Amino acid sequence: MKKVKKLVDSFNYAIEGMIYTVRTQRNMRIHMIAALFVLSACFFYDLSKIELLTITITITMVLVCEMINTAIECTIDATTNYYHPLAKIAKNVAAGAVLVSAINAVLVGYIIFWDRVTPFTLVVISKIKNSSPYMVFFSLVIVSLVTVIVKAIFGEGTPLKGGMPSGHSAIAFSIATTIALLTEAPVVIVLSYLMALLVAQSRVDSEVHSIFEVIAGGAFGILLTLLIFRVFG
Repeated sequence: MKKVKKLVDSFNYAIEGMIYTVRTQRNMRIHMIAALFVLSACFFYDLSKIELLTITITITMVLVCEMINTAIECTIDATTNYYHPLAKIAKNVAAGAVLVSAINAVLVGYIIFWDRVTPFTLVVISKIKNSSPYMVFFSLVIVSLVTVIVKAIFGEGTPLKGGMPSGHSAIAFSIATTIALLTEAPVVIVLSYLMALLVAQSRVDSEVHSIFEVIAGGAFGILLTLLIFRVFG
């Protein structure tokens, strides 16, 4: 009976560790959201067993690396109460492992999904390019209003400062997405998203928003703009 209890306790401790990582680590929450998006996409595409296995292993690697990174950081903080160069190296190396696994995940996603997403993307872009010019103004108004509504639901910050998601990032990436959909010049598209990234970075540097709020705002602006053009275009 004691052995069964110890086994149950070990599972409880492991689950508590997972919950702690998700609750306290911003990057872990980002990884979890990305994993949910990828796993949801698997339902819409006919993936082989090898591709599903590759995606599962890749997601697991990213999450495990993030948890190991958290464990290393907590261990160092618990045993070192002063600055030590070796402690800094250990934390940086652990964070580097997470970065390597995340880059690998992006490459795996690109290899598996790119050929499947491209035909649908080309159809959507073709229809958007034939939309009315008034759609540009229309989409920006809707993105702005919906962003304010979402910020009010979260109840953080003000309509123009702080809160979830970042309104500046949402509008900046909405404009960049609109430009990317209406032009065929790669330089213009790159510069548009570069300007949007600079807007997002300025919100983080000024400590008005967290990185997660900025990423959420950017994704919100892009997806909502695509949806508006797709539905009303």
